[in-house]
Amino acid sequence: MLKIAIITGSTRPGRNNATVAQWVLEQAQQRNDASYELVDIADFNLPLLDEAFPAAYQNYQNEATKNWSAKIAEFDGYIFITPEYNHSIAPALANAMSYLNAEFSNKAAGIVGYGSAMGARAVEHLRGILSELQLAHVQKTGMFSLFSDFENFSVFKPTEQSAASVQPMFDQLISWTTAMNTVRAGAMANA
Repeated sequence: MLKIAIITGSTRPGRNNATVAQWVLEQAQQRNDASYELVDIADFNLPLLDEAFPAAYQNYQNEATKNWSAKIAEFDGYIFITPEYNHSIAPALANAMSYLNAEFSNKAAGIVGYGSAMGARAVEHLRGILSELQLAHVQKTGMFSLFSDFENFSVFKPTEQSAASVQPMFDQLISWTTAMNTVRAGAMANA
């Protein structure tokens, strides 16, 4: 069975991100097409990137990096939950992704964004990062507005219309994750 990580995109105290990620996990668990797991970047205590070697070398020196690498390597695909901070992704997510390279390569990713403009600008910035990491990101995206999908900007209560946006993302992600497993298998056979 496919294994998909739902990765939080913020470590800020009082963050909305964990609630959105938990909701996405609950939606995922209603499906029977993969095994889904919530991976909270806050649990890994990653300092500002402090590895001496580029991530592509996988020459990790620090235990936090080794633990993060081992966890991410377990999965066939990912769903990134990204808030929009200053028209981009949260620094904690950019930092966490910068630690790794091969662990993400030739896998698939879906995105769920939220913010004042439904996280659209963060989603677009995240797509560039995913491309550089050779993560095939699906076109369909879960999108939520701070104005209509959060009560008092802090309690996640998605509208029916916004909630429906995640199902096409899940569908594409499963197809692409399956395809990328074939790509990885071919790459390994040719190595």
